[in-house]
Amino acid sequence: MIKRTIDISSTPARMRIENDQLVITREGLEDRTIPAEDIGILLIDQQRTVYTHAVLVRLMERGACVVLCDEKHLPCGLLLPMDANELLTQRLRKQIDVSRPKEKRLWQQVVRAKIAAQAANLEVPTIRSADAGKLRVLIDSVASGDPGNAEGQAARIYWPALLGEGFRRARGGAWPNPILNYGYMVMRASVARAIAGAGLHPSFGIHHHNRGNAFCLADDLIEPLRPLVDAAVFGIMAAVPAEGEHAVTPAAKQVLLGLLARDVELAGQSGPLMVQLHRMAASLWDCYAGQRETLDLPTYNTADLFTEAPNADV
Repeated sequence: MIKRTIDISSTPARMRIENDQLVITREGLEDRTIPAEDIGILLIDQQRTVYTHAVLVRLMERGACVVLCDEKHLPCGLLLPMDANELLTQRLRKQIDVSRPKEKRLWQQVVRAKIAAQAANLEVPTIRSADAGKLRVLIDSVASGDPGNAEGQAARIYWPALLGEGFRRARGGAWPNPILNYGYMVMRASVARAIAGAGLHPSFGIHHHNRGNAFCLADDLIEPLRPLVDAAVFGIMAAVPAEGEHAVTPAAKQVLLGLLARDVELAGQSGPLMVQLHRMAASLWDCYAGQRETLDLPTYNTADLFTEAPNADV
């Protein structure tokens, strides 16, 4: 079953648990009731939201992920279930003990997949950039651990070709950085949830090892998914008048949240992204356990996202 993503952002809400149901109350609206077991991600981006301790506990018990955002609408914390897998302790030990050479080989696969997805974005009819060929050449140059920083080289080619020479990708940068941030945050939370569901911990990355980052592994595995968000954001921007107000509206969020239900390919199987993320995380565990050497990473077609952004009038 595809788990649901609940976004609390537009109006203040009060949340409580009744009979294993999440009840959301908003002034002037009927209460909304959702089975706790159906929720995959609860995203709270409304500063005046009120919820009980029981809400968080029950969602953790049902394997959900809770994302908390700050006043700037950026994620400031993730709550993940710690008992999502009965073999958690054993798997954590195996994860911590993974060899550095294996981590480097896994990162090589991630970077190659990311650059391939970026190249595919530049090849869609809406873009048709000759720079796609430069990215294709870079893929084969990615060595174990990416010591030559092909990922960075690809970014310097990709962003100007996709969004223009004046664009600079930065977390706190100008538009459309805020909407990119939101899309990446949705993906990050989904990947972190899948990691926890596989009995792994998102803090122990294969490439990212920042002491101040509790989600290094999620930030590793999100990389091949970023171009999917980029394509959706391009389509959203196309619906915005050049002189219009730029904001991450509820309609735009709906488009980005909808990516989780989009069918993608993984290991020869097609299915919703949220489901495939669990298969990706399971393949990572198999790599840690020595049962395989290759990660299963999602691939997808984005051509329609560049030209269609329904209900995304920002």
